[in-house]
Amino acid sequence: MTREPSNPGDQPKSVGELRSNSVSEVVEVLHKESAAILAAAQRVNGSIETAIEYLFDCNGRVIVTGMGKMGCIARKAAATFCSTGTPAVFLHPGEAVHGDLGNVTENDVLIVLSNSGETREVVSLLPYMARLGIPVIALTGNPGSSLALRSQVVIDTGVECEADPIAVAPTSSTTVVLAMCDGLAIALMNRRGFTREQFAIFHPGGTLGGKLLVNVADLMHIGETIPKISLKNTTLEDAIHVISSKGLGAVFVVSGFGDVVGIVTDGDLRRIIETSARDSTGNVWEEPLSNHMCRAPKTIDVNALAAEALKLMEDHGISILPVCEAGKLVGVVHLHDLIRAGLA
Repeated sequence: MTREPSNPGDQPKSVGELRSNSVSEVVEVLHKESAAILAAAQRVNGSIETAIEYLFDCNGRVIVTGMGKMGCIARKAAATFCSTGTPAVFLHPGEAVHGDLGNVTENDVLIVLSNSGETREVVSLLPYMARLGIPVIALTGNPGSSLALRSQVVIDTGVECEADPIAVAPTSSTTVVLAMCDGLAIALMNRRGFTREQFAIFHPGGTLGGKLLVNVADLMHIGETIPKISLKNTTLEDAIHVISSKGLGAVFVVSGFGDVVGIVTDGDLRRIIETSARDSTGNVWEEPLSNHMCRAPKTIDVNALAAEALKLMEDHGISILPVCEAGKLVGVVHLHDLIRAGLA
């Protein structure tokens, strides 16, 4: 049997060519989905305000439902609402008509996710919601659908096309709905005045939550471990003794009232040595401490979060902070303390 010569155009692609194609395909999907989100952003209107009012006034829970891939998005949306201060739960539309509707009360608000707005399992829930008088917020790509016509609020999440080559896989549509749910959750979070501390309470097991729960007071050095010295009748040599004995690389200068008025660090001492050696100014160590301290150092309140102390250190390039209460020195926190606590 004679083998026919191969067509050069039918040669298998190299690994490098396949990888190159994969990269361009992924980039194309990202462009399509980001473009879909931007297009949805341009269509945002007063329906968002109405939706936020319903959600803010809800005395029960926010029920989020969707079928298939939209069901996956609904689960995530419910979780995001919960973590940002709004009690929420996912309701599977298929299970709902077999008993799970018992989870829904007349104090709830329903958010329905459906690109077509005609999903049978979802639409079948609407008569029950109407009987209970539950407001329905629809996120759909079809403003003329059965879902839209039977909802109190309709948010347009339509997309021009999905991101896959044959435009059938839920990709751009689910991405837009996901982003819109995030937007609702964050707008509602802001409306409630939801704080970082409250977020931490809802995330005690997470890394971020752990960081947000740690206060400066939990980590600071107190009592005899505080490197401090009185401003009155002290010299630079006195400051050196305190820096050496406390081992934190600095000493804080306090007034007779306990206010922090200055700081001297290891780095300051090195600069003083270099300057005095160059200028031959005599015995610099016997000079008043006030001549060499840096005045008005950065401070942090005893009730502040440790994460705030870290940011202050990073912003100003410092590694130690005096901790004050009503302006008085009560402790010291060092960058090493924050590192050991896992914040840096």
